[in-house]
Amino acid sequence: MDLRVLHYFLAVAREQSISAAAESLHLSQPALSTQIKAMEDELGKKLLIRGTKGSRKVLLTDEGMILRKRAEEILDLVKKTESEIMLSDEYIAGDVYIGAGETDVIRLLARAANQLKNDYPDIHYHISSGNSAYVIERLDKGLIDFGLLYGTIDRSKYEAIEIPIKDTFGVLMRKDSPLAQKEFISPEDLWDKPLIMSRQDERDGWPVAAQIRRDFSKLNIVATYNLLFNGSLLVEEGLGYAVCFDKIINTTGDSDLCFRPIKPEIKTAPSIVWKKYQIFSKAAEKFLQQLQKLFETL
Repeated sequence: MDLRVLHYFLAVAREQSISAAAESLHLSQPALSTQIKAMEDELGKKLLIRGTKGSRKVLLTDEGMILRKRAEEILDLVKKTESEIMLSDEYIAGDVYIGAGETDVIRLLARAANQLKNDYPDIHYHISSGNSAYVIERLDKGLIDFGLLYGTIDRSKYEAIEIPIKDTFGVLMRKDSPLAQKEFISPEDLWDKPLIMSRQDERDGWPVAAQIRRDFSKLNIVATYNLLFNGSLLVEEGLGYAVCFDKIINTTGDSDLCFRPIKPEIKTAPSIVWKKYQIFSKAAEKFLQQLQKLFETL
């Protein structure tokens, strides 16, 4: 499969029009149509649903949607590989790719990056946000160098360093909520409350499910979130209480929200994780060394 044609296919998927894609690629429409048709013939699958008469809009078939996802991953990996190989042996520059959920621990990664900035100003950092399944998928495909993960790490597949700082679990709520009057929240306080929970549950190794001492099926979970900022908007509108880490949402000043820790205290430390036997770019290797130095001072 030609990488150039994958690029063409993504342009068509993005523009939802062969003519608009051809214009953006500086190709003639017949030439682009021929390339896409040849790809369909090669794969033996129809990738596009051409518009009916009078409409130039094209849609992706199920196979086309699969190819779009894979093509984006393939071209990202090609770009990452080219960047790593083309750099000279003497000069350290390039890109470091990190996958992580929302956590205040990101500050440590930022601190390490900032410490490297003066000596290596041409190292650039890219953070992809998502849950553990998302981070692990991108690690396995080589699309990121490091993942920030909680829970048990599969040491047969990954190397990991536990970060010497822990996140505190608690409840994000409106300041006028009944539970806001309490200094700490007990598990029993949450049993009958409308809860807004992270989509990661106990299967991902998160301790909060067990600490609430209630089966998830018996909790009143009114909504789930992938990114806490969106969850905080649900809290602001009065939909419920969000169970989350501290220090992610600003609750100071004029904020209508407050955070209360769960008691007994629930704390968990993340690990910085990478694939076993991974060969790092010089930039990623330098960043890992700086992280290790930083962790030793904490």
